Amino acid sequence: MTPRRPVGAGAFPKAVEPPGTRPADPAELYAALDLGTNSCRMLIARPTGNQFHVVDSFSKAVQLGHGLEASGRLSRASMSRTVQALQICRRKLEAHGVTHMRLVATEACRRARNGRDFMRFVKRETGLPLEVILPEEEARLAVISCAPLVNTRTEQLLVVDIGGGSTELIWIDLTAVPGPHRARAIMRLSAGFNADQGHEPAAKVVDWISVPLGVATLKDQFADVEDDSARFALMSWFFEEKLADFSPYTAGSPREGFQIIGTSGTVTTVAACHLGLRRYDRNKVDGMTMSTSQIDAVIRTYLHLGPEGRRADPRIGRDRHTLIMSGAAILQALMRVWPTNRLSVADRGLREGLLYAQMAADGVLDEDGIL
Repeated sequence: MTPRRPVGAGAFPKAVEPPGTRPADPAELYAALDLGTNSCRMLIARPTGNQFHVVDSFSKAVQLGHGLEASGRLSRASMSRTVQALQICRRKLEAHGVTHMRLVATEACRRARNGRDFMRFVKRETGLPLEVILPEEEARLAVISCAPLVNTRTEQLLVVDIGGGSTELIWIDLTAVPGPHRARAIMRLSAGFNADQGHEPAAKVVDWISVPLGVATLKDQFADVEDDSARFALMSWFFEEKLADFSPYTAGSPREGFQIIGTSGTVTTVAACHLGLRRYDRNKVDGMTMSTSQIDAVIRTYLHLGPEGRRADPRIGRDRHTLIMSGAAILQALMRVWPTNRLSVADRGLREGLLYAQMAADGVLDEDGIL
């Protein structure tokens, strides 16, 4: 079955890596770094029209939050690994001469008792202006990065960002916005969920929540459960319990006009496995849709493989095999709770949102081209 892309998806911010482009002027370059509980990832990009071209990138599983659930602190080994990765990022930034940048840390640094000490350590060792952002800004950046994937027929939208240490869920009402303008209305949320949108029809954030459980922290909660299937079921139900304070949890929204967009390594890995990709291809994954039955089929395959089989499966990857079941447990809970049988897959998130917000603030994007 050929994956369907959403009707009326906008053109921005789709990261493109074209071959043979002209050398980038450092004055045009923007950088975005996302230091999460599990990974350190960075993009360096140049605005082009109503989108951007990626000129360099970096991604490494640093496991900054390893042991955080038990100790409440970032370990010396985790901090050392992370600083080594940040040193590589610093060298890339210097090599490209980047001056426009936003480098952020999320849940692990928010929760750790020694998070401020770690920020000072990073500044001393790398000189990078790393900052810890609040959950609302993390959620907002995830939302605007996914705006191009919103269907023009979508009236109620749920964006889910499954991270390493937390999961952000944002419910948006688009009924007041004409279909062709819904992606642009969501991008205007970069100013804030409650910011004045002027006289234009506005996207309304009904509710949002940051659940302090991601693929790494949820896995750690149930590390002592030996049975693979039992551990998966417990993780899924445990995560669902954390949604009780999210107002749309019991809203019973209609199936028509409702869309879930999932952005995370879990979602893209499940999608790639469904497609049978031996080598990951962003162009095939980003923007595709999966049915509930297709997602369940992939998860059943993971359970059948067991821990050893998942470790050996090249579709899952060496950096993700220990985390895929906790991510799948979150994903299954979401698809069980809300009234839709399809999920839109987004290979985009915090970094893309950071790039868009910087470029939009500087007025270097052709916003007339954004649908």
